[in-house]
Amino acid sequence: MRLEEIIFVSPLGLRYLCLPKYISMKFTEQKLKGVFVIEPQVFGDSRGYFMESYKKELFEKYIGVVDFIQDNESRSSYGVVRGLHFQRGEWSQSKLVRVTQGRVYDVVVDLRRTSPTFGQYVGIELSDENKKQLFVPRGFAHGFAVLSETAQFCYKVDNVYAPHEEVTLFYNDPHVAVQWPIKAEEMLLSEKDKKGLGFEEIEVFE
Repeated sequence: MRLEEIIFVSPLGLRYLCLPKYISMKFTEQKLKGVFVIEPQVFGDSRGYFMESYKKELFEKYIGVVDFIQDNESRSSYGVVRGLHFQRGEWSQSKLVRVTQGRVYDVVVDLRRTSPTFGQYVGIELSDENKKQLFVPRGFAHGFAVLSETAQFCYKVDNVYAPHEEVTLFYNDPHVAVQWPIKAEEMLLSEKDKKGLGFEEIEVFE
């Protein structure tokens, strides 16, 4: 999509680039209620591109009020699997995740006992090319696998990290049965994630 420039010249002779008044984002709810894929409108030309990665007004219109308090970033190599993580009780977190370099397969698992999709997951590829984002509300486990040589993963959270309340759901739990798109022998996991709990062992959300 081409970036249409409107040049405004102030009385002092300063030149400003005015972007379109309204830049849209596409919000698509997934089969797990409350989980959304967000696709920004990208304006590009021979010089590069411009997009809004987050817009409070639109986010609250389509998803609701979420008070993000912190931005995090990680860098991982091919085959790294992180997750599946969540925090319990008052320390639970909502996340808005995206990839700024590389590709990952991102996974969320529904841990809400009363949900009709309890125990099910969705997986989606996030990359610097498709620029998709995934909103993960409280009540879900989250993780990802790196599909490119390296990947930079960025996410907003609405609660602080609480290691004493963090739980790891085993990435290969047979009940959830995530179909990871990389071979088992290529996976790189932390010792903590290798010892994740089974689905029947974790304390879920009511």
